[in-house]
Amino acid sequence: MHFDTKMAIVIRDDLLPWQGLNVTAFLAGGLAGRDPGILGAAYADADGTDYAPLIREPIFVLAGTAETLQRTRRRAVDRGLTPAIYTVEMFATDHDDANRAAVAAVKAEALDLVGVAIHGPRKAVDKVINGLKRHP
Repeated sequence: MHFDTKMAIVIRDDLLPWQGLNVTAFLAGGLAGRDPGILGAAYADADGTDYAPLIREPIFVLAGTAETLQRTRRRAVDRGLTPAIYTVEMFATDHDDANRAAVAAVKAEALDLVGVAIHGPRKAVDKVINGLKRHP
């Protein structure tokens, strides 16, 4: 199935495995929270057990350096997309309010990004992630 939109998550290439998984999960949730239309229908098995809906389209998970993530954030914003972000400082917090405070304390170009996620028109997202490689 071809989608008119595309979803990409870029994770810094020097994270520990648990950090990369954690950041990816948070960022995917951020995109779904911003646009509930990203979610498909709920699931049910043959026994009638209900399961939560999943994101309806593939998510491209890519890797890059700190500079690459900052460039990705900047490209997304320049194209009118609203990225989800995760910074190094957020690893030291233990709740959402503290995460927002950590981000609010730093100017955009100085954010120490470890993850950036975007969802939007396919062509716009392709331009934002141009040149990035898939996460290993």
